[in-house]
Amino acid sequence: VQLQASGGGLVQAGGSLRLSCAASGWIFSRYAMGWFRQTPGKEREFVAGISWSGGSRYYADSVKGRFTISRDNAKNTVYLQMNSLKPEDTAIYYCAADETYGATASTSYDYWGKGTLVTVSS
Repeated sequence: VQLQASGGGLVQAGGSLRLSCAASGWIFSRYAMGWFRQTPGKEREFVAGISWSGGSRYYADSVKGRFTISRDNAKNTVYLQMNSLKPEDTAIYYCAADETYGATASTSYDYWGKGTLVTVSS
């Protein structure tokens, strides 16, 4: 089971980035997926989640209306489109897989990828 996140980088405030997370070694479509983020000294924070089929999505209040999570089960990939980025969005972003849908606690997720760094300059 592997998850590989990519797409991070440096962007100015107000800009956009799209993160991708490719899965391999398991049946991707059987897992709900989530994105989390973490900054130094803080706990990992839930950002967005999506159901197995992609038909249901939910977001943290801090990103609602700016970020969109999606998935392509044919490509075993989940995405996070981030628009109107703010300096406070700066963090390492992680994707994760969960057998159940709807969790926001990081402890609920079964598999994690290595993160990708997003830096938003003011």
